[in-house]
Amino acid sequence: MNSPARFPDGFVWGAATAAYQIEGATTEDGRGASIWDTFSATPGNVRDGDTGEPAADHYHRYREDLDLIAELGLGSYRFSIAWPRIQPTGTGRPNQKGLDFYRRLVDGLAERGVSPMATLFHWDLPQELQDRGGWENRDTAARFADYAEIVFDALDIGDWLTINEPKTIVQSGYQFGDHAPGVRDEARAFVACHHLLLAHGLAAQVLHDRHPGRRIGPALNLHPTYPADDTPEAARAARHADGLENRLYLDPIFKGHYPEDTLRWISERGPMRDHILEGDLATISTPIDLLGVQYYTPHFVDGDGERVFKHPTAQAEWLEIYPEGLYDVVTRLTRDYPRVPLVITENGLPTLDEPGPDGRVRDEGRIAFLRDHLAALHRAVEEGARVEGYHVWSLLDNFEWAQGYSQRFGIVYVDYATQKRIPKDSALWYRDVVKTGELR
Repeated sequence: MNSPARFPDGFVWGAATAAYQIEGATTEDGRGASIWDTFSATPGNVRDGDTGEPAADHYHRYREDLDLIAELGLGSYRFSIAWPRIQPTGTGRPNQKGLDFYRRLVDGLAERGVSPMATLFHWDLPQELQDRGGWENRDTAARFADYAEIVFDALDIGDWLTINEPKTIVQSGYQFGDHAPGVRDEARAFVACHHLLLAHGLAAQVLHDRHPGRRIGPALNLHPTYPADDTPEAARAARHADGLENRLYLDPIFKGHYPEDTLRWISERGPMRDHILEGDLATISTPIDLLGVQYYTPHFVDGDGERVFKHPTAQAEWLEIYPEGLYDVVTRLTRDYPRVPLVITENGLPTLDEPGPDGRVRDEGRIAFLRDHLAALHRAVEEGARVEGYHVWSLLDNFEWAQGYSQRFGIVYVDYATQKRIPKDSALWYRDVVKTGELR
């Protein structure tokens, strides 16, 4: 870039994490079991037999991590609340020790001048709710609204996210079974999809009713889809993929209906339509105040609907590096859906970089990734996309779900043996972008 790209004054810079990936302390202070505790304890489910214990031990080291956030100059910290810490069985009275932990976290952010953004659900469903049917059980959406009410009332947080990546839960948790709860059933997956979206809508209603002035929305991982060639077959396949990757989640939230072509395809494979009751779509389309946008990768598909990789991939094989996709996502949202504030709530890259002899972690690949994606985002903002802020994924190296500790997405290196934190070169680069608001 010949001249620096300056982001607007007031643009919010942050970093993101998730409870099960960093907290550890999975059996402390009254926390109940989650589906990820069960899934990761089952041999063969997670690489190297890793579990979320102790992860990055954030439960005990959160003050140190808050100091890191402040030292990087971040204005926002997006974290998730572990439902099993608040309601160990998913129902009933709250666990005060769990609430107290998040109160301390929020107070610590306030002391450092950092705004909290809290995610209600980042995949750690209480195991007892799973035993009653999990997200295939409509009652789980109602229980989620009860849980949301507890934390809304207890925590002084202005910006909330409801469900993190419902698509990943549907696809990885229920279709392919490589995430908790490990179901491999397409028909059941889309029933869970509807109840996840219903839970989002119910929680949004609770916040608006009880705390007017606060903001809420979902965090959706959106994959722009493109035909891999110029054939009509590839164009049709890309449209179908767009339905499953994006419109299935955007349309009910913003337009109050499922995309008919996608719903028809799903209905040929299972009973999702039978679970859509009167009033559900009005609930799901409860107006939102912001949209969390998570972008990692595009999907190019051929005429047979098969994914085709046209650009380099990351250590995570699914992550095709294509910065232009971020531009396409936010401009498409601005063009095709009602304008609400957009916040980039995740964007990042895993790398294999380790500390050198001098203790420095030189992760040039991540810096290039972030620079290129921020350049694409800046161009979208310049053209009118209403993007308020950006959160890098992730603040810390952490438990990367089915990949265990083999993939490091953090801008801060975590030595899991000692729990020592080392800001990587990308953290120092990001600190300078945050300080100046400029991308060079």
